[in-house]
Amino acid sequence: MADKEKQVKVGKAKGRPMLTWVGKKPLTSVRAYPAQHIESFSVEPPVQKSGDEQDLWADWPDKFPKGGLLFHGDNKDVLAHLLANGFRGKVKLIYIDPPFDSGADYVRKVQLRGVKGTTKVDGEEYTIGEQVQYEDIWANDNYLQFMFERLLLLKELMANDGSIVMHVDSSKGHLLRVLLDEVFSPDHFRSEITWHYVKYQMGATKQFVDNNDYMYWYVKGDSWTYNLQYQKLDKPKELLAKGWDKDRRVIVNLRNEEGKTYKIKINEEKLDNFWSLPWQGEVNVLSDDGSEIKLNDVPIDNTWLLPYIAAPSHERTGYPTQKPVVLLERIIKALSNQNDLVMDCFLGSGTTVEVAQKLGRHWIGCDINKGAIQTTAKRLHALMREQTETLANQKQGELVASEDAPPLPAQWSFNTYRVNDYDLQIQHNEAVDLACEHIGVTRTRADGYFDGTLGKRLVKIVPFNHPLTPMDLEDLRQELHRRPEEERDITLVCLGMELTARAWIEDYNRARPINKVHVIELRTDKKYGGFIKHEPLIASVTIKRRKDTLSVVVNDVFSPTILQRLNMEQGVFRAQIDDWRAVVDCIMIDTAYEGEVFNVALSDIPARKQDLVEGSYELPGPPQGSTVAVKVIDMLGEEVIVTQTV
Repeated sequence: MADKEKQVKVGKAKGRPMLTWVGKKPLTSVRAYPAQHIESFSVEPPVQKSGDEQDLWADWPDKFPKGGLLFHGDNKDVLAHLLANGFRGKVKLIYIDPPFDSGADYVRKVQLRGVKGTTKVDGEEYTIGEQVQYEDIWANDNYLQFMFERLLLLKELMANDGSIVMHVDSSKGHLLRVLLDEVFSPDHFRSEITWHYVKYQMGATKQFVDNNDYMYWYVKGDSWTYNLQYQKLDKPKELLAKGWDKDRRVIVNLRNEEGKTYKIKINEEKLDNFWSLPWQGEVNVLSDDGSEIKLNDVPIDNTWLLPYIAAPSHERTGYPTQKPVVLLERIIKALSNQNDLVMDCFLGSGTTVEVAQKLGRHWIGCDINKGAIQTTAKRLHALMREQTETLANQKQGELVASEDAPPLPAQWSFNTYRVNDYDLQIQHNEAVDLACEHIGVTRTRADGYFDGTLGKRLVKIVPFNHPLTPMDLEDLRQELHRRPEEERDITLVCLGMELTARAWIEDYNRARPINKVHVIELRTDKKYGGFIKHEPLIASVTIKRRKDTLSVVVNDVFSPTILQRLNMEQGVFRAQIDDWRAVVDCIMIDTAYEGEVFNVALSDIPARKQDLVEGSYELPGPPQGSTVAVKVIDMLGEEVIVTQTV
């Protein structure tokens, strides 16, 4: 991995038309931070590797292991890191489902494990509630700058014959379409895909129900991958709607009153009453020589009627913006080939990389939310194990020969990295809400940079995963430079402050009659100090060697954060959690832990919310002197690692 920061050059946007917004600035270069390798997972391939296995990884950067890549961090930082470390021009397909600037908080629904995902609180069933993942509340100008920068970086990562698909809704789709024109050029626009679904009740409203999303497909160069996809017709009348009747060559089977079938050619005379005809069976079309061709499937167009979340229901992960597997399957099959590299930098629940793994593609995914990374990792654990079991039960020759068989996976492992240290003990959006409530800040939801006001001062909450640094202060200086009419002073709220930052502020304030910077340090401030007191997750684990086996027993897990939430919601009542397993999302074990990368040798991830972890495990004994690590993750995404040498 890179061990120091780098500057990555970024090409200009040359397309037309161009949007203009307050604070628009080109992205000529971006700082690339190093990445920390934090976890790896692999399964034993059940089939022999082919002779050209090395060729499948010939273009893979040497700094990364050969497998899927999962990144935790701001996607701008992650994209810069990938550019600086060998992935420029390597990605064949990018799918992104960015925030839509809809003015809504997106949350992940969190429940305790057990029957109906509940626990008993003084005899009453109770669910733990919701966890804010990110706030989709940005001023229009900041939103456009946010997307502009990321599109410029994504273009640099795309292969010359690559494609990008951006998923949008009607709120900001028109603006994002113009941004795509500017970055990729209108000449490289290929299609606007309409995805129609039934998600909401069709009740009485004052407007048409919006049950459509849209996807803009652009390419980078003059060549691209496109694999024609087909769909089955439910009714022959769909042929008419698609214009197949224009040559009056459609043949359908009809049923008479006695139940017997007969053929009819759809012609001009019979077209008017066709919609009420008792059709059944197959639909045929007359070819030029007069023979009949069966039409079981027809090529798909750019209007897709697909379910919002396909059955079975266990596909749901609790993310409100989760997209269905069938949607990503159609996109990835159409716009990439086996062993191509697919990427999603707004990963969410991980559907894109799960489908890429199913379809034999290489993949990269990233998200700023730790919960998204954990959810995605769990889906990949289960999928890779399922793939090994399925393939182990088939002979490789039969597998390859069968047209219906899924493609062989492009990788049997994946690795997780953290870029720019976004390992938060508390979600930043939650910390902002708590800090503002404690200090008395009036939130300013429409401002993309400042979090609110305190009296006559603007307030910025510095992320609590690091102390206040000169880099944070330079960001503040640049923001104020973009607001020349702003004369208010600034209050920065932080946890800790570097000495160099204190000197920066003193020097800055000495020369400024306006926009003076004040600091509230939440650990030491006389008025507001002592606010943040985070009690970490606690786990009691017994690890023993028994001859050639290893015994791991989790005795108890205590989550102060979950208990605090339960008690806050219940008021005077006190939460009682009878079974510690109700608060545990998953348990993973590394039998040869070296203190940095967690190599998953065993993972206990219950398939259903009502299921509990086992808590007791036996594994093959590692060599004498090995360090065994047990990672416990609770239902809010907090984790603790317990280690012991055996």
